[in-house]
Amino acid sequence: MTTLDPEKQKQAKLYARIRRRLWLAETAFSAVYALGWLFLGWAISLRAWLTTFTTNEWLLVPAFVAVFGGTYFLVNAPLSYYSGFILPHRFGQSNQTLRDWFIDQVKGLAVGTPISLVLLELLYFALRVTGELWWLWAAGGMLVFSVLLSNLAPILIMPLFNKYVPLGDEHKELEDRLLALAKQANTKVRGVFKFDMSKRTKSANAALTGVGNTRRIVLGDTLIDEFSPDEIETVLAHELGHHVNRDIPLSIVFSTISTTVGLYIASLGLNWAIGYFGFTSPGDVAAFPALGIILGVFGLVSMPFENGLSRWRERKADEYALQVTGKREAFASAFTRLANQNLGEVDPEKWVVLLFYSHPPLGERIAKAQDWNSG
Repeated sequence: MTTLDPEKQKQAKLYARIRRRLWLAETAFSAVYALGWLFLGWAISLRAWLTTFTTNEWLLVPAFVAVFGGTYFLVNAPLSYYSGFILPHRFGQSNQTLRDWFIDQVKGLAVGTPISLVLLELLYFALRVTGELWWLWAAGGMLVFSVLLSNLAPILIMPLFNKYVPLGDEHKELEDRLLALAKQANTKVRGVFKFDMSKRTKSANAALTGVGNTRRIVLGDTLIDEFSPDEIETVLAHELGHHVNRDIPLSIVFSTISTTVGLYIASLGLNWAIGYFGFTSPGDVAAFPALGIILGVFGLVSMPFENGLSRWRERKADEYALQVTGKREAFASAFTRLANQNLGEVDPEKWVVLLFYSHPPLGERIAKAQDWNSG
């Protein structure tokens, strides 16, 4: 039976504390940055300058966001470098070289920029042509986009960052066990794949990715190398529990409602900002920083509620994993090993869980497995 490493728990607490402080610093900096653009008049000045080159709305949006977002990216680069590269190395959680980390940042920009640009163009198109109900059209568009991206990500985006290969004969027994588990959950998958998680991190993870004909089981090589087959089975059973409990459609419904409410509040906030800052209309690209602030504040306010819903569904998935496998010792051992390997804090403070945790604390999950009685 794997036991918690006290020294690693000390590191985990410090690691978590530093990451929360970095999150707070980055959140505060983002807010000050956007507010500066509004109150110092830079947003309107930039839009006015750009219109000397073009008045085409389809060109103004990417041009404005390129300057606004590009400047933020450069100014925030030292903080991103520390939180994304220096800190994980300091706590022994990263295997990346500086070159590989830099390449990942470039890949992320190359993939994220076109996607973000398409979404922004569609958002501003709705702002320009659909009148006061732009928020409803935008919410509908986000729903379609999120479903489409969930379907395509496993085959178009994820392979850009990691190499996915079938488990093969070396892990044939494990593959058969996991496929049988998926069949028991009435979940059709395209296969079981291993990906090179170790090229970036020492952490371990598994997931059920995709929807419909792109759904597949993916296991980090760190999980396969460090965990027993029984432990891997319980981890995967948890992921399958989300399918059995219909958490994916539930998540889509809740996300759609949250997005719709957030965009409606943003529409009210933009109407106020037009009068206060002198924007020409809700579709004025100079109001982009205001839109970002409003949605950001809504995200902060709604975060505890979203995390609470997520923790509830994660507990249900844990219960399914324990019930269907009957392997409470392996479940407890797996999550103890995750705490040690991923530097996961097992007993965070309650306010931290309330605000930041989308999953129950590891200590709670381990205790639940140890006390589990399937009868």
